[in-house]
Amino acid sequence: MLKIALGQMEVIPGRPDLNTAKMLTMINDARNHQTDIIIFPEMSIPGYLLGDTWEQQAYLRDCEAYGREIIAAAQGICIIFGNIAVQWDKHGDDGRVRKHNACFVAHNGQLIATRIKTLQPNYREFDDTRHFFSLRKLALELKQDLETLLTPVKISIRDREYHLGCIICEDGWNDDYSVDPIAALSANGPLDLIINISSSPFTLGKNNKRNRVFSKQAQETGIPLLYVNNTGLQNNGKTVYTFDGFSTVYNSAGQIIAYCQPFTEALDYLELDLNSGGQNLTPVSVPNDFTIDSLYQAVCYGVKQFLQSIGMTKIVIGVSGGIDSAVTAALYASILKPDNILLVNMPSKFNSKTTKDLAEQLSRNLGCLYTVMPIGQAVEHTAAQIGGTPITNLGSGKQSNLSVSSFVFENIQARDRSARLLSGIAAAFGGGFTCNANKSELTVGYSTLYGDQAGFLAALADLWKHQVYQLANHLNTQVYGREVIPQAVIDLVPSAELSFEQSVDEGKGDPIIYPYHDFLFRSFMEYWNRATPEDILLWYNQGTDVLEQKLGCESGLVNKLFPGPREFIEDLERWWRLYTGMAVAKRIQAPPVLAVSRRAYGFDHREAQNSVYFTQEYQKLKNQLLSGPQGEIHH
Repeated sequence: MLKIALGQMEVIPGRPDLNTAKMLTMINDARNHQTDIIIFPEMSIPGYLLGDTWEQQAYLRDCEAYGREIIAAAQGICIIFGNIAVQWDKHGDDGRVRKHNACFVAHNGQLIATRIKTLQPNYREFDDTRHFFSLRKLALELKQDLETLLTPVKISIRDREYHLGCIICEDGWNDDYSVDPIAALSANGPLDLIINISSSPFTLGKNNKRNRVFSKQAQETGIPLLYVNNTGLQNNGKTVYTFDGFSTVYNSAGQIIAYCQPFTEALDYLELDLNSGGQNLTPVSVPNDFTIDSLYQAVCYGVKQFLQSIGMTKIVIGVSGGIDSAVTAALYASILKPDNILLVNMPSKFNSKTTKDLAEQLSRNLGCLYTVMPIGQAVEHTAAQIGGTPITNLGSGKQSNLSVSSFVFENIQARDRSARLLSGIAAAFGGGFTCNANKSELTVGYSTLYGDQAGFLAALADLWKHQVYQLANHLNTQVYGREVIPQAVIDLVPSAELSFEQSVDEGKGDPIIYPYHDFLFRSFMEYWNRATPEDILLWYNQGTDVLEQKLGCESGLVNKLFPGPREFIEDLERWWRLYTGMAVAKRIQAPPVLAVSRRAYGFDHREAQNSVYFTQEYQKLKNQLLSGPQGEIHH
């Protein structure tokens, strides 16, 4: 029987001093509990998402030194932890000192073994090959079969020898690789236990898939598997990731026998009978993580951790009476004291009494500080100054004036609210101001640069509009247990209220039809094989029911919205041009996005400012649809 501690710790990126101190505290606790093995996450000493901090040799030396402290602490206990392994006499492909993402096994004050990460992810937020030298590369250099290098770690505990298969994160997600580290470890056995140390960011529904994958691995090998992940917050600059932990133990039959609560730092113990493959413990059920509750947990945890990491305690939020600002306000009010939140309504002549009253009602329900600062006078002054100040050609002496169109006037309002008022108020209040944009808006640039797309963090920018509504209902019913977000806000037509053409009292709102466009936009940027207009038009031509099934939107919706191919194509091209055009420039300058989905904007969605493009097949299919009889479209 092995007593094992799962060290699900919050890893603070770039702070090996703090991480090591926490690990030493956990090690001491585990030793006092007569624990045989304590397991910490991947890169538990340095942190994982560090950008080019990995190029600082002084930082590497520090991480090595803290690693030696952990090894020295392995007195009467086996410690398994993640750290950087440096080969100072070797160099990587970039000519810098060679670095490995490694798993260290220490016992009785000695380093027993080091295992290098075999498979390095280079997709989504990951950029491992930029910094780390993998076991696959090492095998090529040594001219050895990779599988021969994947050997179990032998360790003696209470006069019994155990064989541990130590792998790191991606090594367990090997379906699409030519190498299977777990199969190789099994072949080079015997093997008593598989240990996967990870630093795996939260994605909605990811733990459900992880449990399917890891359960299958444990079942197929007939060997118990321990997965240890960290909690906390790490970032790639433009994209901020939460880490949920959710460390889990699977017996040899693939059943889950223990897990740590998500988004909670924990030191959990279990006694594992390896003779029975861990089947001495009763299987437990794990909560589904593809729920609105999981989404709220991730967003709330991420915002709270982000505020702590930057030392921000006061927040200013522009509240319009609309759904996005209401959800943002309710979210922050569930984290900070109401007196540390200042809600600001900034009406112009286009804002209705309805939305102004709703903004005040929301503020009263939340108990936050509230103020109204109209923007009409400042906006009129700016517009008059731009339109009334002559521009001179200094060569010819000819003068002209700029024209302030209705569209420019809308942007002046949005920028006046954020660039002038909110930023100034935040400075005076001693805090920061939020960006309330959602993912639908960010996708097509339906926001004003330096206006409503400004702020210190875009907490909702990885949520589609329908998820914002789901979160609003969840905040009312589950978080607060009362209607803090007025139902009228939820029922109101979404509108920017920047002109009389966007009057909410007349039912006029955003040009984005969220029940359809949410799903269209999602296919552009979240699908693993991203959809393009060619794919969309192909599905449309196959039948609107096929298109709706592929997108996941409501059945029958497409025919309600678009009378025929011409209207459908015009709509498709409008949004594609924005998504791949002006919206790219706006996203590049957007605030950091808190990631919760399978792909978030920022480092997770790497894009270049290129011209808009439609493929040859798209052009051919478009011409066929527009020139052929209407009856050829299978509605």
